[in-house]
Amino acid sequence: MTTFSDLGLIEPLLRALTTEGYTTPTPIQTQAIPLLLQGRDMLGIAQTGTGKTAAFALPILQRLDANRVKAAPRNPRALILTPTRELAVQINEGFSTYGKHLGFKRAVIYGGVGQGPQVSALNAGVDILVATPGRLLDLMNQRHINLQNVEFLVLDEADRMLDMGFIRDVKVIVSKIVVPRQTLLFSATMPEAIMSLAKGILKNYERIEVTPQSTTVERIAQRVMFVAREDKRRLLTDLLNDKAVTRALVFTRTKHAANRVAEHLAKSGVSADAIHGNKSQNARQRSLDAFKSGKARVLVATDIAARGIDVDGISHVINFELPTDPESYVHRIGRTARAGTSGAAISFCDADEVGDLRSIERATRQTIEVDTTHAFHAAHIATRSERSGGPRPQNRPSGNRPSQGDRNSRNSRGGKGGGRPWENRSKAA
Repeated sequence: MTTFSDLGLIEPLLRALTTEGYTTPTPIQTQAIPLLLQGRDMLGIAQTGTGKTAAFALPILQRLDANRVKAAPRNPRALILTPTRELAVQINEGFSTYGKHLGFKRAVIYGGVGQGPQVSALNAGVDILVATPGRLLDLMNQRHINLQNVEFLVLDEADRMLDMGFIRDVKVIVSKIVVPRQTLLFSATMPEAIMSLAKGILKNYERIEVTPQSTTVERIAQRVMFVAREDKRRLLTDLLNDKAVTRALVFTRTKHAANRVAEHLAKSGVSADAIHGNKSQNARQRSLDAFKSGKARVLVATDIAARGIDVDGISHVINFELPTDPESYVHRIGRTARAGTSGAAISFCDADEVGDLRSIERATRQTIEVDTTHAFHAAHIATRSERSGGPRPQNRPSGNRPSQGDRNSRNSRGGKGGGRPWENRSKAA
């Protein structure tokens, strides 16, 4: 078994990893770190949860340490571009954790907050800069930052930057960086526009691919629950009454739905918060911090807001509303079962979402198991899915599965017996 010490990392990095309890590198770390230590450009195709932040942060820190120079004002040596504010903060935290014994100066810049503290940090000099494209371009145009000394460039989650309309900004930023440099591009998917960008900025690069897009994580126990739209909130409350759901990420399609669901859960006695684009950056960070610390057991999120969420220990992902894009489904459920642990993904499907469910199953090449044991099972929707070529309901042992009449009775909820089918029973290896 490969260990971090086998990858050629220096002692201060190994000491930091040991302190955090990391001993065994993930596949992308095993493949990427030796190549990046050699100075090679790289195209990494990897979903979230594969350990890609450490895969690029560790070799960048080691190469910076091999050529120590004083951090110059407004001239970073390493630039990491990322699509969202939350992801920028987390990558910056990763560099802080891994480089705690090396003493490099860092800064993270993003929009939605005042630029004054960010400008001050740049003026003081930073070795490593993590940034979102929009705010970085603004500061470049104001001459607060110069990229002529950038030696290491990372484009993280390039496909999401494309989705969010940042690719033009990215191209402008990259054009200001003088070669030679070491360039890394990471993307969960490889649409034509991203492949074209990669070929334009990478030189003699290595391609590394882990967890292909069409394959969902095998450690995730996936279930679909057919339910009428008006019963979804009560079903969600029922699920969250189970203590096995220790930390849950709930997805909605819209910002308004996220707010409504979070408010409903709070009124039901479930500690929950919402995160989406209409919230200020400070409010979003407070919600994320509450979720990380366990103060909020549930975080309700939209797809774009959740893109940067990298939180360990998420036991369950719940699709309160199914995404229309199968790729979003893969990204959503990948928030659980990270770093070798197991997890559960539960999807609610109402009458209008049957087509979305079929699209997801075709794209992932899997038939998602149907849970008929919950108190709000909508047999007519399940039957419609079956007629449409979707998954066939699977009756599973459940002790006391309620009848149709029982399901309409408030007293039937919670009397399922025999254990809950969505329970995440297996623990981290």
